[in-house]
Amino acid sequence: MSGVPILSAEVRILDVTVHGFWVDLGNEKLYAASADFPWFAGATLAQIEEVQRPGTDHLYWPALDIDLSIASLRDPATFPLIAAQPLAR
Repeated sequence: MSGVPILSAEVRILDVTVHGFWVDLGNEKLYAASADFPWFAGATLAQIEEVQRPGTDHLYWPALDIDLSIASLRDPATFPLIAAQPLAR
């Protein structure tokens, strides 16, 4: 059937602190440090815990509109936070 999700792996959030949180993917647990993922700053526990796994390498927090690659959780240094410079007018 078209449009039916085929990935049924459950994702859970563990041990949320001001320094970050753990993501339990079932077969591995990954840490999301606040310094590496500042988009979660100010989020409530309920917003962080509401996570979906729409693909094998994709996590989505609908209440925060945050999409992350699981690869970025495994190795945040590979995905540096770089802001583009505004275009000159």
